[in-house]
Amino acid sequence: MAARARAGGAAGTTGDRSLEGRGLRMTSLYWVHILQTGGRGGTMRFRDRSDAGRQLASRLLPLRGKDVVVLGLPRGGVAVAAEVARALDAPLDVILVRKLGVPAQPELGMGAIGEGDARVINTEVVRYSGASEADIDAVEQRERAELERRTKRFRGDAPREPLAGRIAVLVDDGIATGSTARAACQVARAQGAARVVLAAPVAPPSARSTLAGDADELVCLETPERFLAIGEWYDDFSQTRDEEVVSLLRAARAEHTDNGQEEQVTENAGAADGAGEAPTAADASPRW
Repeated sequence: MAARARAGGAAGTTGDRSLEGRGLRMTSLYWVHILQTGGRGGTMRFRDRSDAGRQLASRLLPLRGKDVVVLGLPRGGVAVAAEVARALDAPLDVILVRKLGVPAQPELGMGAIGEGDARVINTEVVRYSGASEADIDAVEQRERAELERRTKRFRGDAPREPLAGRIAVLVDDGIATGSTARAACQVARAQGAARVVLAAPVAPPSARSTLAGDADELVCLETPERFLAIGEWYDDFSQTRDEEVVSLLRAARAEHTDNGQEEQVTENAGAADGAGEAPTAADASPRW
């Protein structure tokens, strides 16, 4: 069944509040982590995306051990997400979205699409623009072809990591206008994510209000008042190539598979060690 959602719906409750007490400030349904001084003093800089990912991962460690999927927004977000996935020992994947632009004004988004036939529509923009259902279908058909091309480019024949009932941690190298992040959050929820966490090293202070209703949690290391561009917070913000994204995904998939196999071997060995032991009187006693 196609996964469908309408933009602007109420966000789910935060549920597990394991991030509480770790320097996070609650605002409505959102946890915003702020390390800087709002542009009035020294601020954090990142050497490159890997460094930003390691710093961001340290704030997401309460999620380790939970049913988490880390999703990088191509292309630069994948390099950051790779470090987060490694720290959380979670699978890494990409979340691919395409904006559905109004035919007469393509930069104005009337919705977004994602894999698995996920689609979210902003009914207010559709009504304002006068776009018909036929207009929406035509734009979607064109954008879905591009989505499939990119999916094949980045993931190859590997299956998409399922999100149903899981915690989706969406990671980008920064948030500017927030339009791509909003679409990604909406698509993740349309794909069945039980909880959506959006994480980025840097974002403008307006991110909290911009993303209201789309993410259950926002984790950001820097929210400078004088925000001009994401790249100004990196010493090295060189463009991430498609080949690097593919390499990071393959490496993460292999590493996570190896870790899972090692855990299974350890569990099997422990079960075998205890299989031949006779129960003692202490074992037979009830434990209260």
